[in-house]
Amino acid sequence: MDAESLLLSLELASGSGQGLSPDSRASLLTSLLLVKRDYRYDRVLFWGRILGIVADYYIAQGLSEDQLAPRKTLYSLNCTDWSLLPPATEETMAQTAMVKGRFMGDPSHEYEHTEIQKVNEGEKIFEEEVVVQVKEETRLVSIIDQIDQAVAIIPRGALFKTPFGPSNVNRTFEGLSLSEAKKLSSYFHFREAIDLKNKTLLEKADLDPSLDFMDSLEHDIPKAGSWSIQMERGNALVVLRSLLWPGLTFYHAPRTKNYGYIYVGTGYVGCSPGAI
Repeated sequence: MDAESLLLSLELASGSGQGLSPDSRASLLTSLLLVKRDYRYDRVLFWGRILGIVADYYIAQGLSEDQLAPRKTLYSLNCTDWSLLPPATEETMAQTAMVKGRFMGDPSHEYEHTEIQKVNEGEKIFEEEVVVQVKEETRLVSIIDQIDQAVAIIPRGALFKTPFGPSNVNRTFEGLSLSEAKKLSSYFHFREAIDLKNKTLLEKADLDPSLDFMDSLEHDIPKAGSWSIQMERGNALVVLRSLLWPGLTFYHAPRTKNYGYIYVGTGYVGCSPGAI
């Protein structure tokens, strides 16, 4: 959700229990504007919260003018002071794949797990157990990236792609119609296309290259078990909830520019977000 319309966005998402305390809201309103100014981002999104045992991580993301360029991710433990996270890498993902348990809420906390590694000694190869330590900050990077790749959403038409490549905010976007808002095909994954690149020219013939340059949610697998879509507030609001990452809620008020998503959860696939 866009930091500049944070209060309205939180109100639209409140039906999913994604509320923040008045003190947290006030702190976020001020600090996220400072983040945008100090880091010179084109936009700042309040991404959500990852719930920890000792403390929660509040997550924000900074976007450049090219909306699909790699996002910069920051976290805070108090909604005021923000720290920039490093980008996710294949090494990061591999390091954290075996980490289990709840987040603590301490970036310096270290998880330990045992791996079987092959060791060469001359001509012989042995297998031995090695204790691997992973910092919680590294795990945080990995989980946020997984959620972004799988369930970050944007409505069709909210971005447009220029002939020169960059993807910009569509200033003429006035929202989806009511009939369009009820269809999964009207929503895209907010990342570079993966499935679309594998389509043939014939399959792309009916697509508008300036608008249909991301992957549609209608092709997610499993088709019947990835998303729930509901109309609320007398059809004045459409809400999509991820069944893969419970805690991710997307909202859009049809025929308006108001849309966004928020994640509030424990950072587990298929686990409920817990009490907020």
